[in-house]
Amino acid sequence: MFTDQNLYHYSLLSLFFIAPPTFLALQFLTAPYGKHHRSGWGPTISPPLAWFLMESPTLWLTLLLFPFGQNHNNPLSFILISPYLFHYINRTIIYPIKLAGKSRIARREIKNPPPESGFPVSIAMMAFVFNLLNAYVQARWVSHYADFNSDEWFGLRFASGMVVFAAGMTLNVWADKVLVGLKSEGGGYKIPKGGLFEYVSCPNYLGEIVEWLGWALMTWSWAGLGFFLYTFANLVPRACANHEWYLQKFGEDYPRKRKAVIPFLC
Repeated sequence: MFTDQNLYHYSLLSLFFIAPPTFLALQFLTAPYGKHHRSGWGPTISPPLAWFLMESPTLWLTLLLFPFGQNHNNPLSFILISPYLFHYINRTIIYPIKLAGKSRIARREIKNPPPESGFPVSIAMMAFVFNLLNAYVQARWVSHYADFNSDEWFGLRFASGMVVFAAGMTLNVWADKVLVGLKSEGGGYKIPKGGLFEYVSCPNYLGEIVEWLGWALMTWSWAGLGFFLYTFANLVPRACANHEWYLQKFGEDYPRKRKAVIPFLC
């Protein structure tokens, strides 16, 4: 008999199983969006719309599942899910709005602006499916399978994890703001500078990795750990590809001491 517990179990296993092949595949193939955009991946849509659509399951599926969990009346479940929702409100709604606004400003200020590179629908669909899977695993664990009543260490783990999560999100949002700001200036890609950009090419990815490390600490669960490991497997190769792109694009003008994503190491 196929039960919700079976569905959750296999979904959680899937989260762990897809991380290694994702990491390996991204050593040889870079997702064709942003600065790596290239033809041959089918139809495209605007990047802000793509970000909104593919990240949206993290909000609507979480809110849909939560009332059906046995923890739906426990205040601790709402406290725990709040950082997760806060991140995805930014990523699903606020970030696309900023991206669209800055893009319009840049295009108004440039005569005969080049066509805006689109976001492949195929990549957006893959991200949508992952977010369906992950939102189900994270929301179902917090709302139903987490045992708050017997967890004497919840407060300490949540507080320590929240410090890590907040630091990561602050870095992530700041770095995104810098990158979006450079796009609004027009004139093509520029070398980002200041803050952790002096040490790594992709502090936005570093911030997101740190965020989900904090989430893993807060939840102290296989669900949280699986999400952190997949984030690492997905973003570290992307950061390395971005770093290599910067080196090829700007040559000797690009700071040679910068690492890809982890200061002084990677």
